[in-house]
Amino acid sequence: MYKRKGVTLIELLIVVLILAALSAIAIPRISKSATNAKAKACDTNINILNSSIELYNADEDGYPTDLTTITGSTVYFPDGAPKCPVNDAVYTATLVNNRVDPTGHSH
Repeated sequence: MYKRKGVTLIELLIVVLILAALSAIAIPRISKSATNAKAKACDTNINILNSSIELYNADEDGYPTDLTTITGSTVYFPDGAPKCPVNDAVYTATLVNNRVDPTGHSH
């Protein structure tokens, strides 16, 4: 009796279909996770900017008139001002109640 070793075309097709179904589920979730991570990084940047405003207030006994006073200083941001990781934009220079307003920066 002769027995063949190998994979039939039907078995190979089933494996390919299973992999395609799994990737159809996984790829959108992965790309959504990347977008969510960038949005969270943007929120963190806004918190860092607000913390730097408080440090400026402690150092200078007063709040800055605009954000460029903080972001332009190498004391607070030696590597330069943070940018939004979602759209690579700088944060608005206008402060609302001595804070960077997160609602003014949406994505």
